[in-house]
Amino acid sequence: MSQMHDEIRQQPEALERTLSEGLKLTEKLRRRFEKSRPRLIVLAARGTSDNAALFGRYLLEITTGIPVSLAAPSVFTLYRSSLDMKDTLVVTVSQSGESTDIDYVLEHAGKYGAATVGITNEPASTMARLAESTFLVRAGREKSVAATKTYSGQVLCFYLLAYALGAKIRVEDLRRLPEWAATALTLEKQIAACAERYRFMTHAVAVGRGLNYSNAFEFALKLMETCYVVAERFSISDFQHGPIAMVEQSFPVFMFAPSGVTWPTTKEMLTRLDHLKADTLLITDRSNKEVQKMGRSTITVPLRLGRANAVPEELYTPIPYIIPAQLFAACLASDKGLDPDHPRSLSKVTRTL
Repeated sequence: MSQMHDEIRQQPEALERTLSEGLKLTEKLRRRFEKSRPRLIVLAARGTSDNAALFGRYLLEITTGIPVSLAAPSVFTLYRSSLDMKDTLVVTVSQSGESTDIDYVLEHAGKYGAATVGITNEPASTMARLAESTFLVRAGREKSVAATKTYSGQVLCFYLLAYALGAKIRVEDLRRLPEWAATALTLEKQIAACAERYRFMTHAVAVGRGLNYSNAFEFALKLMETCYVVAERFSISDFQHGPIAMVEQSFPVFMFAPSGVTWPTTKEMLTRLDHLKADTLLITDRSNKEVQKMGRSTITVPLRLGRANAVPEELYTPIPYIIPAQLFAACLASDKGLDPDHPRSLSKVTRTL
């Protein structure tokens, strides 16, 4: 088995460490933001970390009501623009903490009046040194080029940041995320059998919406970098605005399908894909009872993750849902005879300006 497989399996323990050691900083920031709440949040990241930031955007806007923007680092690095950052919280995300352009954004933001937070796996990194406060992903050294445990750790850090900003997130629920991650790992044999029939796949689409939109990006990235599959990624709404034209009989479409407010449009898309005779595989959980009744091809996390009232039903699905996608990519790479730990043309740390 690959290091990627091993690191996927390490996620429950990594999440437990990240949470237990991050709560002290979370409470400190919560007290700070109660006194001085930012009017705008800007997130800066690349690659897998950028996908985690995309999740952060949805989570923070939905649960805190603060507008969130994803930074364009070249505005800072190439165009040398000076942006007024007063009353802004800038959050940078990097596994290594050594992404040159992201660290440049962080340094600029601090000089021009922003509060700054870093999210990284490396306590001795440039990012950890530059940021006022740093959430550390306690995943241990990630050896596989394909990031897995650091992605879920970054997602967890965004839950902590949302809580610090006043979101109605319960720490008791966050404490269950390692358990839910472990439950998702029990699907490995089923996923390995499922992935085998896609071994000749060369093109695919990953689709998600809302809090799982970022997972569509991350699943597609894993298919591209470990399996060399040309994988596009869309929200359901964007998919209908043109890209669905590429779908024909047996075209693979992977969809994240939680219960909650995104399910009705997901269901409509499924009906349309059925008419096109697409090969559709859903990642869902037991709380989506409609999917269970459909008799469709699914990877079903054996949990009921829906939650009503104060928070969106799908609030805690992203981590339990991405683990089956990671396993799928790792298994498919093995079926294709590829090494997911060392994808061609890639290295673990990427520095760009």
